[in-house]
Amino acid sequence: MEYAHITVEPANDGRVVHVTLGPPPGNIVTAAVVDELDNALEHANGDPACRLVVIRGAGDHFSYGASVDEHRPEKIQDMLPRFHAFIGRLIDSPVPTLAAVSGLCLGGGFEVALSCSLLFCDDSAKMGVPEIELGVFPPVASVLLPLRVGEARANRAVLTGEKLDAATANSWGLVSGVCPRGKLDATVREFIERRILPRSPSSLRIANRAVRSDTADHYRRHIADLERLYLDRLMQTSDAAEGIAAFLEKRKPRWENP
Repeated sequence: MEYAHITVEPANDGRVVHVTLGPPPGNIVTAAVVDELDNALEHANGDPACRLVVIRGAGDHFSYGASVDEHRPEKIQDMLPRFHAFIGRLIDSPVPTLAAVSGLCLGGGFEVALSCSLLFCDDSAKMGVPEIELGVFPPVASVLLPLRVGEARANRAVLTGEKLDAATANSWGLVSGVCPRGKLDATVREFIERRILPRSPSSLRIANRAVRSDTADHYRRHIADLERLYLDRLMQTSDAAEGIAAFLEKRKPRWENP
């Protein structure tokens, strides 16, 4: 498959696959990007030599998030199930995955990073789920964040939409490592060379499935209910439609009950 929205580059004799979201600066996660990510992951899983898939963003940021335009009521019925299915396959991936995060990593982009086996960031990273500012909520993060950081911190992240800096994300246990700005590529490369490449590819796949089994089971048990809550309840409210419209029209939302 030829990719129009991401780049896929094998490295280390095909033992590592680097996937880069684009185009910068926003690296928006659209339905087309989701399809291409899904395809790249499928190909990596089909190569028995592959030990790791690294996902990063082009330019200074990981991703501004999912396409707001595709969250309009007439489009979300297609986009959301497609995104949730991909996230399920990302969590279930036998090949370990690593998100390398610089700059903004928000909304659907953060949910992609959150779903990877490992998450490294530099100290420029700002991560979060600002969906509540648009009158909606993040189903994937609502499932995974309580599991990762506990209910109190997950509540704060989802209900306020505030961005977490690298130090806070590290203290919350969200990241596998933090490095200075400009050192992320070198840090990830050293980690791969020392900690991943010497390992058996088949054993890595089995170990990745073993350590992620609880996360995968938790996601499968809860994401369908939150998807229905989003599509059948949230998107029937006037405020959800208003929040999306206000963002696209670059104005403040006018909530029904201010």
